[in-house]
Amino acid sequence: MIHLETQSVQEGEVNNLVQDVPGQFFNMGKTIYLRYQEKLKDQDPAMVTFKINAAGEVQLTRQQGRNRSQMFFVVNKKLEARYQTPYGVVPLITVTPKMNVTLSEYPVSGKVSIDYDLISNGQELGEYKIRLHFTA
Repeated sequence: MIHLETQSVQEGEVNNLVQDVPGQFFNMGKTIYLRYQEKLKDQDPAMVTFKINAAGEVQLTRQQGRNRSQMFFVVNKKLEARYQTPYGVVPLITVTPKMNVTLSEYPVSGKVSIDYDLISNGQELGEYKIRLHFTA
């Protein structure tokens, strides 16, 4: 089960979302994957995958119809991201001032907390927070 809380602040407007969704957990070597379907009002569902490596670095992939975003999070780093649309790729940058990943083996569970800024063409698009808690 996955408990997800997100917050976005764009042009002064705050949006919060809280969801409890079933998901899948699997690991390959020292990397774990969490996958779930995100359902938002008035939108097609999106398949979301979190990839967390042993160093605590996080990759977030979100596929919704023909749109696909892939973002990377490492504390205090600016990292290139991609947003693929039917019209082409939009280059993005994530800046992650705060991130914490806590994993437990018995029972398998974890918490992921990410605060990040999203930038496109030198302009900040917004500030975002992800709080994810899971148990397998």
